[in-house]
Amino acid sequence: MESAIQLKALTKRFGSFTAVDAVDLDVRRGEIFGFLGPNGSGKTTTIRMLCGVIAPTSGQATVLGHDAIKDPEAVRRRIGYMSQKFSLFEDLTVDENLRFYAGVYDLTDEKFAARREYILRMADLVGREGELTANLSVGWKQRLALGCATIHEPELIFLDEPTSGVDPTARRHFWELLYELADSGVTLFVTTHYMDEAAHCSRLAFIYNGRLAACGTPGEIRALMTETVLEVDVDDAEAALLALERVSEIREAYMSGAVLHVNVGASSPASVVELLAAAGVTVRGIEVVDPTIEDVFVHLVTQQRAAGETLAATAPEAVAVPNPPVSGSPDA
Repeated sequence: MESAIQLKALTKRFGSFTAVDAVDLDVRRGEIFGFLGPNGSGKTTTIRMLCGVIAPTSGQATVLGHDAIKDPEAVRRRIGYMSQKFSLFEDLTVDENLRFYAGVYDLTDEKFAARREYILRMADLVGREGELTANLSVGWKQRLALGCATIHEPELIFLDEPTSGVDPTARRHFWELLYELADSGVTLFVTTHYMDEAAHCSRLAFIYNGRLAACGTPGEIRALMTETVLEVDVDDAEAALLALERVSEIREAYMSGAVLHVNVGASSPASVVELLAAAGVTVRGIEVVDPTIEDVFVHLVTQQRAAGETLAATAPEAVAVPNPPVSGSPDA
């Protein structure tokens, strides 16, 4: 399948801080590609380089057949972008925002009329054309922002944490809109820190501290987790976590919704119950579960952190690898 995005050793440094570290990636045309990672992991910096907003320190980036470094303007004409922060004009009406973006992309009156009708229906904003954007709910604002990002019918859309701050119902509706775009042949590159959204993607990649930790389909990602994962319902989650953190055989333990997920490593479920009972924690339920994408991500991050701590401890004079961004650098 033809590639929409190809990255080879793409790197971005801000002073001594490496925000994106030698990333290799191939995104196919027509797929929903999820780019997952916690805040500060390098997602936004990667998108800014792909859109030609900032130049990489080194490496190569090809977007829709164009060199994003040498010819960013050719890339920008064929892509759409929706930022993680709402970027439309709140003091303009819905219609005025649409007209503004139509002017940015130099749409003809005939083309604008057709796209306006489609976007208003898509965003469920028919009848609200004259309403100030500031008065819209968060969900409606996000749909309007998606409409403005797609008003010129781009072949590739970058969506940088588009559902941040959106309630679950609005998030689900937003993803239905993304499916419709993908079905029409549009390539979607979506960054998110919501692990449950990974299941909506054709393929996905995990990035942590600027480095790719894994890449593949959701099924392939889940298959990376070979350890046993327990779902544990307890009466005191905080005490349970403290108790589990003291046991070296326990790989990871963290909250997943209202219950604990525990990567037991070499331990058995019975030993976990005994351990928690000794700490005064009542176990109301415990079962082995299939690893979720969140479980895999936590495991990979834990491994990378351990590797980084080992590297820092064995370096000359135990000098730690720099982690926080330097002053003045954009959000990674």
